[in-house]
Amino acid sequence: MPRLPFVIPMPGRRFVIGVPFGWLLVFFLLPFLILLYISFVDMGNDINPFKPIWDASTGLLKLKYENYGSIFRSGDGGGLFRTLYVEAYLRSIWYALCTAVLCLLVGYPFAYFIARSRPSVRPALLMMVMLPFWTSFLLRVYAWKGILADQGVINQLLMGLGLIQEPVQMLYTSVSMLVGMTYVYLPFMVLPLYANLVKMDFRLLEAAYDLGASPFKAFWLVTVPLSKAGIVAGFMLVFIPALGEFVIPSLLGGPENIMIGRVVWDEMFTSNNWPRASALAVIMIGLIVVPLALYYRHTGESAEARH
Repeated sequence: MPRLPFVIPMPGRRFVIGVPFGWLLVFFLLPFLILLYISFVDMGNDINPFKPIWDASTGLLKLKYENYGSIFRSGDGGGLFRTLYVEAYLRSIWYALCTAVLCLLVGYPFAYFIARSRPSVRPALLMMVMLPFWTSFLLRVYAWKGILADQGVINQLLMGLGLIQEPVQMLYTSVSMLVGMTYVYLPFMVLPLYANLVKMDFRLLEAAYDLGASPFKAFWLVTVPLSKAGIVAGFMLVFIPALGEFVIPSLLGGPENIMIGRVVWDEMFTSNNWPRASALAVIMIGLIVVPLALYYRHTGESAEARH
């Protein structure tokens, strides 16, 4: 007798769907609306970022668009889109892209090896990937300071081997920041890739070999397309938090590597300009959400067209 598919009752289905939507409403939409509100506030000489934006006497909204205009317009005559904020956005996007690409290049072999290993060994290998999360985030970043410093482990080893005569500047550079960000976000790339690769039917590779494909060609034409969903998921999981990273650039990056997360911090807590800091955060969220929504709309339309 064939087994009937399990169907969740309507009340249970609404509950299952409503829980994540409620979570997003409370912990994303409401804070975003608060940020959006503050970004249009004219604080003036006050220190209240929650001043009303509704003028009861005129019945009009008092929105200060200058909080957004000052982000893209230089005050020293530099022109439009040549500001510290725009440079910080572009620098953040660049470093986030580089981090995602490096995580993909390093993490894909890891995920592929774990997926091809024996089922009895996979839990131990996955635990090794997750081990860094058992240690404090700050401790791990500070450890890299000790490794990359002028008197750190790498320089001491190179000088001990006679390969260099004086320490090489590695800390407070773009390289040190990318190394730290790649190390921290690597598990976010490995795990979705593994979840995708472990479900792949590796007999397809054997069929490609039988048809005369080389190992590299079979990998490129069979494995990579089948793992596209894992690549996209891992890329997003790395790119999105790396875009707004604050701790790693502050501890490992130099003064020329200021990213948008540090700029938002300075505007809010050093300059006490909450409206501009909120405007910077709203634009950063838009840089993430809008392309992501367009991508998923495109993939959804493509899937409907195939069916």
